[in-house]
Amino acid sequence: MSGNTFGNLFAVTNFGESHGPAIGCVIDGCPPGMALCEADIQGDLDRRRPGTSKYVTQRNEPDQVQILSGVYEGKTTGTPIALLIYNTDQRSKDYGNILQSFRPGHADFTYFNKYGLRDPRGGGRSSARLTAPMVAAGAVAKKWLFEKYGTTFKGCMTQLGDVHIPFESWEHVSANPFYAPAADVSALEALMDGLRKAGDSCGARLRVVASRMPVGLGQPLFDKLDADIAYAMMGVNAVKGVEIGAGFAAVAQRGTTHGDEIEMKDGKPHFKTNNAGGVLGGISTGQDLEVSVAIKPTSSILSPKQSIDTQGNAVEVVTKGRHDPCVGIRATPILEAMLALVVMEHALQHRAQCGEAVGKQ
Repeated sequence: MSGNTFGNLFAVTNFGESHGPAIGCVIDGCPPGMALCEADIQGDLDRRRPGTSKYVTQRNEPDQVQILSGVYEGKTTGTPIALLIYNTDQRSKDYGNILQSFRPGHADFTYFNKYGLRDPRGGGRSSARLTAPMVAAGAVAKKWLFEKYGTTFKGCMTQLGDVHIPFESWEHVSANPFYAPAADVSALEALMDGLRKAGDSCGARLRVVASRMPVGLGQPLFDKLDADIAYAMMGVNAVKGVEIGAGFAAVAQRGTTHGDEIEMKDGKPHFKTNNAGGVLGGISTGQDLEVSVAIKPTSSILSPKQSIDTQGNAVEVVTKGRHDPCVGIRATPILEAMLALVVMEHALQHRAQCGEAVGKQ
């Protein structure tokens, strides 16, 4: 394995570089017979794509997806689905001054020492641009899961830098460029304006939720559903922390409050709280999957920082070009996609081992 394929039964192989001619993925294992067209995928790509507001990178990529295979007469055939997204707005010259230098906090140093060379243009293979194919693959998984179980995915930003965002309503998320669940985002706008002027960046905290989950997805011990969620989220660029349910807040809780009490309601088991985040013993409870993710500040910034070059000489690095002052602003659809890919994988695993008998809450 070379670290470019996610999943086994619903396997997504990601390819391309930030400034290459195109990026994309191949999905192997999508069940046949599902209606699928580019429009089913494009909506999520539009939510993730750059250049959509002044608070993100101004690289203007349309991110129009093409389905090259695996669909015939509008339905999936069960064979590999190849998805292609052309790069159309690269500016490789912006990286001319760092061809031999390592950007602090970036993957330049590790890629060079692992492979003996690196593609410095936009970060090459380590660029967050390579999340676009995963969003496309996630849209396919979302469609199948919704049609099969009614499962839906949504996410929002809960903190930008040191500004905490109170949750007001999911309705606000699509009405602002931050995916914030609040009506007033003026504090977020002021923070971003200040960071741009200072040539600096900040991190973010995001929440992603899967609702109407089947009961019983996941495996004991090493293939737990929550373990695979953490694995998937940590595979997203700039993610430095993942919490399931109460997460680190569980440290301060007592057993009398952390354990989610169960009662019968309308003839079905009902959990009074969801500190477990929808997973017990690595297996889904049917409650919402609740995941929180921490994203670090963008490493490519205009403020000068000390580093070394490929020869070990001391250098001062200033990264020009078009970068997000906070990569977390566009991360919500990415995290939704990765959660969908995990649920899709476990749904297919469950079908293979236990058949169609999946419980529902």
